[in-house]
Amino acid sequence: MSEQQVSKSSSDVTENGLRGVRSDRDAVTGVATGKPAKLGKRRGGQRDGAPTVPDAEFTSYYNLPVINKPVWSSPDIPGYLFLGGLAGAASLLGAGAQATGRPALGRVSKAGAFGAGVLSLVGLVHDLGRPARFLNMLRVFKVTSPMSVGSWILSGYVPLAGIAAASSLFGKAPRIGMAATAGTALLGPAVVSYTAALISDTAVPAWHDGYPEMPFVFVGSGATAAAGLGLLAAPVTQNGPSRAMAVFGVGTELAAFERMERRIGMTAEPYSQGRGGGYVRAGKILSKFGLAGALLGRRSRVLSAVSGAALMAASAATRWGIFHAGMQSATDPKYTVVPQRERLRAAAATAGPAPG
Repeated sequence: MSEQQVSKSSSDVTENGLRGVRSDRDAVTGVATGKPAKLGKRRGGQRDGAPTVPDAEFTSYYNLPVINKPVWSSPDIPGYLFLGGLAGAASLLGAGAQATGRPALGRVSKAGAFGAGVLSLVGLVHDLGRPARFLNMLRVFKVTSPMSVGSWILSGYVPLAGIAAASSLFGKAPRIGMAATAGTALLGPAVVSYTAALISDTAVPAWHDGYPEMPFVFVGSGATAAAGLGLLAAPVTQNGPSRAMAVFGVGTELAAFERMERRIGMTAEPYSQGRGGGYVRAGKILSKFGLAGALLGRRSRVLSAVSGAALMAASAATRWGIFHAGMQSATDPKYTVVPQRERLRAAAATAGPAPG
């Protein structure tokens, strides 16, 4: 290359790049269409020369999840969540039935509470792999661990529920049965709600972000299931408390779920999409149908039984929906990263510019 050519080439280089060449950083972001970049719009019959590039789509390294999803499996864990809620709420219903002189409703509720409590414990142990792992959790009591607290609550609750159910069914040791019934009524609310704290105390976005409302969702769902059990198996003449609990349960669950979905924004998408969304929609439909049947079928044994079955199915569908929605949010990295970026931007906007 001659000295003249070198001099000319060097003179074209400026602090902003080559003279006459637009820098890449001046490109205008366009819509992510997957099509090649195009020139900008015409101005005065000529294009402005500014190229457009597609919007960046969110990805992670090798499209792998950002967090490790829980190793919990179905049906063990969603069954554990459903049955625990049913057991705890049924104990409250059974205690109320005994206090108001409704023996048949009391027997149904207490027997259902014990059976659901045992099956809930079986589901948990089966998911852990072997009973020794559950027993190991009882070696310590850690207040900051929902699993530790829940294991102790469940270990104390199930024997008391068994005593209360046996006394009610066989008419033996009424004083001991009454004491056991009172004990299950005291532990019942904790049995219903501690699993909400258990799943919210994880990094799973759809679970963790909904932690303020999740206990109310679980309490409402548990009450819905217990009310369904009473309507399904107890006489119509004794089911006044079951209908009242159905109103409370369905109303609390639907209101809390609606508030949670609105508040957490995009993280709530799995509750309306995919497998989890299908279960959640089914649960909402069944709960409304079951509540309507419970209120309209006050004197109909058939309609009460059908509405009771619908309410129990609604509660189960909600727990399965929450479980699968959480798993879906754990496998998609956008539900972890995008909300974090939004929180950082909001915090930066609140803090204002850094002092210079």
